Amino acid sequence: MDQTHLALPAHHYDPALEIEGLAQRYRRANGPMMRLVGRMGNAVEKQLAVLPEGARKQVETLVAGALEQAHRVASAGRHAPNLGPKAAPALAALSGAIGGAGGWVTALPEIPVSVTLILHAIRRAAEAQGFDPDDPAIRAECLRVFSAGSPLAADDGVNSAYLGARLALSGGTVQNIIAAVTPRLAAAFGQKLAAQAVPVIGAVTGAALNTAFLNYYRELAHIRFALLRLAEQHGAERVLQDFQRATGTLSISKA
Repeated sequence: MDQTHLALPAHHYDPALEIEGLAQRYRRANGPMMRLVGRMGNAVEKQLAVLPEGARKQVETLVAGALEQAHRVASAGRHAPNLGPKAAPALAALSGAIGGAGGWVTALPEIPVSVTLILHAIRRAAEAQGFDPDDPAIRAECLRVFSAGSPLAADDGVNSAYLGARLALSGGTVQNIIAAVTPRLAAAFGQKLAAQAVPVIGAVTGAALNTAFLNYYRELAHIRFALLRLAEQHGAERVLQDFQRATGTLSISKA
């Protein structure tokens, strides 16, 4: 017996409740990180001033290379066992602790590991929303998540323009996307590196920051891909307006 008539058309489902849930996630995205930064006070800015000359340029080069490498090997991670939502933050914490143990000397080489772990978490978020993370357009969108603001920037925070802009998959060349997101991500990792610059203490800071970075970008990925899914089902304009209303970000589509 054909039971297809039992399925309700998408427009019978009101996405308002789900969008309100996404708005709550949006408001929480900076919470743990901002509390951490508040406790650190001006330490990050002070440490930025004492980083070795050329370290910031090294960070940008490392981030660009890490994004390219992580993008190339990302599909292999899809076949790894899913150990649950707590496994990725635990691995990020371990990586950050090892990177921070020797100050900036060990923190620099750890950057590619952090980027790879975060990209894998972003891909898992896309998959959770029903997207194929190996589809070229989705792979491009996963990279774009890194343009969603620095979790360490108290005056910046979530790039709401990214979350709501163009609620449609647009693809794009990997090189162009990496070139676009690298400066923003490098700035974020430069701040993280500065906070890890003190050996031993940097291990504790590195573990905390790596966990916060991974949770931050994973959370924004969940929001972004959920909005994309809802836009496909109910129309981008409606979803965007409802999300703006729920978050109070009336200028979210501009940027």
